[in-house]
Amino acid sequence: MKWRRLNGQQIDLPIKDAVEKTIITESEKGHKLKVCIGTDSQVRSGVTEYATVIVFLREKKGGFMFISNFKQTKTISLKERMITEVAKSVEIAYMLCDLLDKYNVELEVHADINTDPSFKSNTALKEAMGYILGMGFVFKAKPDAFASSSCADKMV
Repeated sequence: MKWRRLNGQQIDLPIKDAVEKTIITESEKGHKLKVCIGTDSQVRSGVTEYATVIVFLREKKGGFMFISNFKQTKTISLKERMITEVAKSVEIAYMLCDLLDKYNVELEVHADINTDPSFKSNTALKEAMGYILGMGFVFKAKPDAFASSSCADKMV
């Protein structure tokens, strides 16, 4: 996966190294961090485009994010697409969890799934929640899942 910053600057380090470097730099500046990971997708002309974000929140000092995009041409159902979003977020969270524990950085995994049963994405809520919680991560869904429903949504 290729990662970049919001300004388009490519991240040349492996993502785990880039995150560690970021945590160290931010800690040296006196910032307490929380990391939120989320993925969103959109289907256009039969192609599903995904965006995964790693959002770094500085306590009372704003935040910034790293972004990765990928595309899939295989046609899948809405429920499968929601689970694919969650799987991508969990994959990144799992890769980073030891590092975040080492530096005592909170982690949340955000799912762009509505908790209101009248929305179609709700069909994947139980599976997504079970998957994320089963991996031992803190789970957030809409309306609290800003990493996926706001940040990643703008990057798709």
